Amino acid sequence: MTGLPSVGLISHGTSSPTGQVLIEVLAAEIATDLRIRGIADEVMLGHVDVQQPDVDEVINRLPADRPVILVPLLLSPGYHVHVDLAEAVGRAAESGRDVRRAPTLGPDPRLAEILADRLPALSDNDEVILAAAGSSDERANESCREMGRLLAAELERPVEVGFLAGGGVPLKELVEKSRSRGTRPALANYLLAPGFFDDLARKLVDGGSDSSGVLSPPLLTNGNSGAEVPPRLVDVVRDRVRACTQPRGHAGTQPHASAPDMLNA
Repeated sequence: MTGLPSVGLISHGTSSPTGQVLIEVLAAEIATDLRIRGIADEVMLGHVDVQQPDVDEVINRLPADRPVILVPLLLSPGYHVHVDLAEAVGRAAESGRDVRRAPTLGPDPRLAEILADRLPALSDNDEVILAAAGSSDERANESCREMGRLLAAELERPVEVGFLAGGGVPLKELVEKSRSRGTRPALANYLLAPGFFDDLARKLVDGGSDSSGVLSPPLLTNGNSGAEVPPRLVDVVRDRVRACTQPRGHAGTQPHASAPDMLNA
C-alpha cells in the first residue's frame, strides 16, 4: 500500500436541493473524521443515480497507486449495491485497480439508537412502524426488516416495517390498519434526507381526513430541514472503512449540483 487509502462515498443521488446539501454535509463530516484519525487521505463524494460524478468517475479521479474503498451511503443493499457498485468494482479490477466495496450503513444497532432518539415520547396507544423506501431487490427489504428488529430491541416494544415502494408490506396499509384499531401510527423515518420518499411518508400522516400519526425527521435533519449529522452515523461509516483497510482476502464486503471535488478538511 502506498500511503493511506482513498475513499469514495457513494450516495443514491437526489434531485432535492435540500437532500443534496445534507448529503454533502454528511460527506464533509466523514471526510474530516477519516483524515483526523489518519484512516484515509483523499475522500470524494459520488452517486449511483441522478447526480454526478458517477462511481466510475470517482474511481478514475482518485489516486491509482493506492486502494480505493467505496462506502455506499445507502441504508440497505439493493440493486445499486449488487449491480451498479459491483460492476464498477469489476471494471476497475480489470484495469488493475484495487477497489473495495464496503457494506451499506444498515442494518446496524447504532442506527436503531438514532431512530429511537428521533421518535417523540411514545404512549401505549402508539404503534411504531419503520418507514422504509423499499426495493425490487428482496435482499434490501430483508435488511430493512432486520433494522426493524433492531429498533424493536432498542425500544423494547413491537415494530412493524412498511415500505413506500417495491416489495414488502406497503406503509400505507400499515398506517391505515393502525388507525382502524384506534391507535396512533408512529413512523420511524428510515430515510437519510428529505426528498421523494420522505414526501410520500409525510402525506400518509399529514394528508386526508384522518391525519392522526407522527413521522420522525430523516436521519440527517433536526426536524426543521436543518442539517444534523448524528455522530453515531459517522462512527458507522468509519467502521465500514476500517473493515476494508485489512489485507485483501479479509476486507469487508457487502453481506446481506455542480460536480463536487475532493472533500477537503
